[in-house]
Amino acid sequence: MRFSVNLPNFGDFSDPRTVARVAVAAEQAGWDGLFVWDHVVHDKRQRAGKPFGDPWMLLTAAALATTRLRLVTLVTPVARRRPEQLARQVATLDALSGGRVIFGAGLGGPIEDEFGSFGEPTDPVVLAEKLDEGLDLLNRYWSGEAVNHEGKHYRVDDVTLLPASAQRPRPPVWVGGIWPNRRPMRRAARWDGVVPLFTNARHGVPPAVDDVRELVSYVREHREEGPFEVVVGGVSPGDPERAAEIIAPLAQAGATWWDERQLQAGDDLDRLEPVLRRIEQGPPAQRFPE
Repeated sequence: MRFSVNLPNFGDFSDPRTVARVAVAAEQAGWDGLFVWDHVVHDKRQRAGKPFGDPWMLLTAAALATTRLRLVTLVTPVARRRPEQLARQVATLDALSGGRVIFGAGLGGPIEDEFGSFGEPTDPVVLAEKLDEGLDLLNRYWSGEAVNHEGKHYRVDDVTLLPASAQRPRPPVWVGGIWPNRRPMRRAARWDGVVPLFTNARHGVPPAVDDVRELVSYVREHREEGPFEVVVGGVSPGDPERAAEIIAPLAQAGATWWDERQLQAGDDLDRLEPVLRRIEQGPPAQRFPE
């Protein structure tokens, strides 16, 4: 199992220098990945007055400060981006980092705030269509080959984007969604990993083992053979035995990453000091008893 640190792109973590500091601490402490949110306003009322940072600038700062850490957006709403611009951002960061980028994609939300505030479509069906069509285009753009496309939402006329992504055939793509909704999980099964949230476990709360086992079984039913990542997370206890009691059964159920997250409703979500203190303790695996 691998272990990551989860940061919102607002509050203290809107500053690329702060994110670079966190990335260095995480790499030195033995964490495997840095996962950064991709929001413009998130919840406008709840985040009123908060500064936000662009996730690609934040991850660029992290890339320049580290050599090993995997760099992930969790998750990028493809429907809110132009696929050609997004393809360039990801490929540029992939080259800069030496092939350490993982692209996390999803529908995005809160829809009314993140889309409706800017006059964008808010119909989830339309957003899902744009997500699927956009992912297909990203896959083709990253190949470095000519792209021609006439779709419902996007048109491309003989475009080749170079250089191709550093990772071949492309950076891994992980897809987010809320379990037990089935359609996002079928979408994820077509790519390289799934980053589920759970209706009965809010952000920062570890999911139930039975839920993870059921999700993994469902994805496998809809997936061809090949490596596949399952990312779950929450707040892990400082006590090694208690941490093992939570995380080990999730790994046995099929989870391959533990993502250390603050409670979304908590005061520490976007504050550097408590997050950095937890990072410096090291990932839970280093604290498991023999």
